[in-house]
Amino acid sequence: MPALPSRLHTRAASLPRDARDTLFLLAVIAVVLLPQLPTLPVWTGALAAVVLLWRGRLAWRSAPLPGRGWRIGMLALAIAATWFSHRTLIGREAGVTLVVVLLALKTLELRARRDAFVVFFLSFFVMLTSFFQSQSLLTAVLMLVALLGLLTALVNAHMPVGRPPLAQAARIAAFMTLAGAPVMLALFLFFPRLSPLWGTPNDGMTGRSGLSSSMRVGSVAQLALDDGIAARVRFDGGEAPPRNTLYFRGPVLSRFDGAEWTQPQPWERGLPQLRPRGEPVGYELTLEPSNRPWLLALDAMRTAPALPDGLRALQGGDLQWSVNRPIGDLLRYRGQSYLDFDSGPVRRSGLLGVGLELPPGSNPRTVELARQLQAQTGGSTPALVDAALQRLRTGGYVYTLEPGVYGAQTADEFWFDRKAGFCEHIASSFVILMRAAGVPARIVTGFQGGEINPVDGYWTLRNSDAHAWAEVWEEGKGWWRVDPTAAVSPERVGQFRRLSPPPGFFAGAIGAMSPTLMQHARALWEAVNNAWNQRVLNYTQSRQLDLLKALGMDSPSPADLARVLLFALVAASLGGAAWAWRERRRTDPWLRLLARARARLASAGVAVPPDSAPRRMAELLAARFGDAAAPTHDWLLRLEAQRYARDPAEGLAALRRDFRRLRWPV
Repeated sequence: MPALPSRLHTRAASLPRDARDTLFLLAVIAVVLLPQLPTLPVWTGALAAVVLLWRGRLAWRSAPLPGRGWRIGMLALAIAATWFSHRTLIGREAGVTLVVVLLALKTLELRARRDAFVVFFLSFFVMLTSFFQSQSLLTAVLMLVALLGLLTALVNAHMPVGRPPLAQAARIAAFMTLAGAPVMLALFLFFPRLSPLWGTPNDGMTGRSGLSSSMRVGSVAQLALDDGIAARVRFDGGEAPPRNTLYFRGPVLSRFDGAEWTQPQPWERGLPQLRPRGEPVGYELTLEPSNRPWLLALDAMRTAPALPDGLRALQGGDLQWSVNRPIGDLLRYRGQSYLDFDSGPVRRSGLLGVGLELPPGSNPRTVELARQLQAQTGGSTPALVDAALQRLRTGGYVYTLEPGVYGAQTADEFWFDRKAGFCEHIASSFVILMRAAGVPARIVTGFQGGEINPVDGYWTLRNSDAHAWAEVWEEGKGWWRVDPTAAVSPERVGQFRRLSPPPGFFAGAIGAMSPTLMQHARALWEAVNNAWNQRVLNYTQSRQLDLLKALGMDSPSPADLARVLLFALVAASLGGAAWAWRERRRTDPWLRLLARARARLASAGVAVPPDSAPRRMAELLAARFGDAAAPTHDWLLRLEAQRYARDPAEGLAALRRDFRRLRWPV
């Protein structure tokens, strides 16, 4: 076994150049396809892996490529599988699937340079489609590696002489990347910000923590905690309010059909009537793409935040903020919110009817419990709320993520049978009890709590912080918040230990060795990702205009952006033209050395035709001077051999040094 790596290295070193270049290109294609695999059908990744391994085996053994029948058959199979998976061959998902498969299949007819160029540019296109699914820092780093690999292969394909090492092509590719970096930076800074073509994540939160436009209570037996980041918040002054006051408002659910809670129609919400108390809290919130129109706001925001062009903030009577289209990109905005407030009408009206609706025959035992509480408390709203919360505190109720599947009468099962559930069960059962007692009530979903990242000071909201609480209406006061989950499990909304998803194998192993190492590593990685999000993904047009102000413009406009960009591109073009002119005046170092040798021979009286190779020059020299010119004769043969060496640059310095030491015949 120890000799196996040595044999593999020897075999790789002895491969023909086309086989070596093919293997390298296949490895680069694998890196290009890697970010696509989690979002594509399973068969796509399996087929691409089989094809790339098959093509690599053919290159390793210098075997002939498969015939046309094989290629047509595999193409037909790929098209049929794409149709079966997506029921179409048109659209983003189906298109990306086909492009990935076609890139892999194209390697099976990789014979000439023109085939290689098709593979190169198809790979560049597949790299672009990777950002349809994710624009994370990890994806960007992986695509940068793939870009350098493709440029290396492309440069190598333009070096037909000899067997140049890949390291030399990689150096040229790295230089090209660095040379193009100023143009890339200018385009990033000054090209007008447009909504990108990518960034609409898949929607599928069923059975996982997070927000939804509806809530079907009892249908999920076990809630999986999603540790993904939903938003980041930076509070003015750097210090956050107490954790148990951090309620970030999302969809408000008032309609109930006996099984599912949904949002009311716009005309059922009335007008926003916010009555805040105390001073507002200022903050900056960065919202991750959700493909939903909801704006998160720390309860409750009175004035609309400033949003990028094309987005308009709207507020309903339930204080929920939304925008005029789904949020498919990273969104950052500032807010001023009040933590202590009442809202809505203070006198009964027809709009409160939706907050009292219960389907006929729904949860009869809960309705009877509501009558008993009314009799005990006299029917006052604060007394009914206190009685219900006291029952939750002392009745043996448990907060759990594994309550099992509930039946049709979810509130009855919670209050009398199971006495267990997560925040959706608790909030829903509480609201049903309040409505049965004649108190208008509704469910508010959003996020509660969060944690601070000690590296960058941002407050992080995760999908696992998603929460549901209640609001009840009281005569003369309006709507006010009640969180029944806090009565069952105070640690869910307090300063104590929060629920978190189980760590993976690797994270668990690191945590077992050092409990704090994994936390610090995660905090550092999330801080780096946040910096990427804030400075790159969230580089909006307003920030572009702020940059122009910093450069001395008083009131810049998008037209100024275009002018600055045009100036930068013209300057870069002139610089590139000057560099190209300089390169054209430069000669190949090997050719310069050959020209110096030809001049020396001419001065010695040896007539050398202008197109003579070093070997021909050596023959003419030997014919004129015989053995006396042996050192110069050998040097010329070395010069010819160096031209076809594996590394053309290797040995050139030694040839220059020996050239100066030679005693040329005179």
